[in-house]
Formats: sequence, structure tokens, C-alpha cells
Amino acid sequence: MSTPADSPSLANLTEIHYLDENGKLPSEFSSKIGVYAIFDRAKTLQFVGYSRDVYLSLKQHLVRQPQSCYWLKLQTIEKPNRTILENMMNNWIAENGTIPVGNDTDKTKWTDPIDVKFLMTDEEKANYEKAAGDELAQSKVLKNVARRVETEILETLKQRNCQEEIRFNPKLKDSGLLDLK
Repeated sequence: MSTPADSPSLANLTEIHYLDENGKLPSEFSSKIGVYAIFDRAKTLQFVGYSRDVYLSLKQHLVRQPQSCYWLKLQTIEKPNRTILENMMNNWIAENGTIPVGNDTDKTKWTDPIDVKFLMTDEEKANYEKAAGDELAQSKVLKNVARRVETEILETLKQRNCQEEIRFNPKLKDSGLLDLK
């Protein structure tokens, strides 16, 4: 646990596997407040964030960016304090020397629900356009696209040996969004 006075540098933190040998996220960070840095397979910093529940945030990021979540560095704090969390996050980004893509050009891919409209196949786009003016028909197309993308994400996670329970919010699929429940 960290206090404001002993905010660690990113370089001094130990890296841990995003998924352990059992395919699980580090559950010891469930309900923990903290700042975390996510690295890809080559250990290139991809995203720095903070959360009131680090475990849930890490799970969201894994679903949204499974090919970029291989290593972690993180620091927890006892009490929620946005200023401390933001300062630590900004210090880590500055220490990195460049802004990670997840905090820059790809920020929405890391922080927002997955919008499947941008992942439609040509056939799905044609079906969606054909249903123009019919909200229910468009909703059905979006739901089917969401189901396809969900299946692809779950398959990618399975290939990574992810053993976490992943449940998407079914109410968002009609609007073409995927987010964990």
C-alpha cells in the first residue's frame, strides 16, 4: 500500500503477469484502489490508469484489448484520493518518456465500451443499411454483430488460457455496445 509521500516510480515496481499460470487475473486487487500500468507482450507500456477497483478495471481492459494486456505494474492506496491517483498516473506517463497509445490515440479503445458498429463486416453493414428506418430491425442486426464480436473476444481469451468468468451486459447489445456486466 502506498501513501502520498512514498509514491513509487514505475521503474521501481515489480512487473507481474496479467494472467497467472491458472489463467486468472490477480484477485488480490479486487476492491483495491490504485494506479496500474499495462504492458504488451514485448513489455511496451500500452496504458496507465487508476481505479477504485483495480481488479474489475483490469478485467475490462483485458476484454477490450486482449492482445495488449500481458504485463502489469501497479500500486494500491488505502483511501480514494483522485489527486494522488492522477498525480501518480501522470508521473508514470512522464517517466515513460512518451504517452502510451492507450492514453492517447487509442484511449476510447481502452476506456469505453466496445462499439461493434466499427467492426461490422460488409454484409452486416448492408443488412444494417437495408433496415434503415426500422429501429427494431437495426437493433437485431446490432445484437447479432455484438454476439459475433463477443464470440471472437471469448475465443481470443480462451487462446490466452483466460479462466475468468466473462459476462457481457445483454442490455447493451441491442445498441451495438459490449461491456462487462
